[in-house]
Amino acid sequence: MTETKAKTPVDFWFDPICPWAWMTSRWMLEVEKVRDVEVSWHVMSLAVLNEPKLDELPERYREGMKAAWAPVRVVIAAQQLHGDEVVGKFYTALGTRIHNKAEGNGLETIAAALADVGLPADLIEYADKDTYDTELRASHKEGIDKVGQEVGTPVISVPGSDGEQIAFFGPVVTPAPKGEEAAKLWDGTLMVASIPGFYEIKRTRTQGPVFD
Repeated sequence: MTETKAKTPVDFWFDPICPWAWMTSRWMLEVEKVRDVEVSWHVMSLAVLNEPKLDELPERYREGMKAAWAPVRVVIAAQQLHGDEVVGKFYTALGTRIHNKAEGNGLETIAAALADVGLPADLIEYADKDTYDTELRASHKEGIDKVGQEVGTPVISVPGSDGEQIAFFGPVVTPAPKGEEAAKLWDGTLMVASIPGFYEIKRTRTQGPVFD
């Protein structure tokens, strides 16, 4: 009898409004096509992340952080009420509308994304409720605790050399690699995760997100 090889687990934390997390998430979906991986999707929140320094932010950014609560609250409500399996599908629908279609991240966009994946329309009621904020903050904290402070979204966690989970901010990439390019970036991610003491590679971004 042939033994089935277990897929490599990947944990991915995102805020649906973050364009860079969107890029990385589309890359991970490509990786699922070319490597034996299985992604588990988790929410983190730029609004929660920026709470301690909200007064230091420019007014325009503060307003953006207020608006950031609604999408992630609806995602966490969908997860709590309908299971982990809906998170990735809902994120894809929501992100496609926010980023690829440039529809913004308001209530109309969230409601349309719920309809896209067949989730109950009344989930939109959680957009301005703190019902599941404890769960939201716990999910956010889990990702941050793995990767450390002074990072944003996305955060991914992959197996290291002895199987322990190693978390990184990123990879930050645009456009999202496809096919063999996606596989090469994945293989490199696993490679650096296998090196004890590896922390960071970085350069200045000279190009914005390319949604294709």
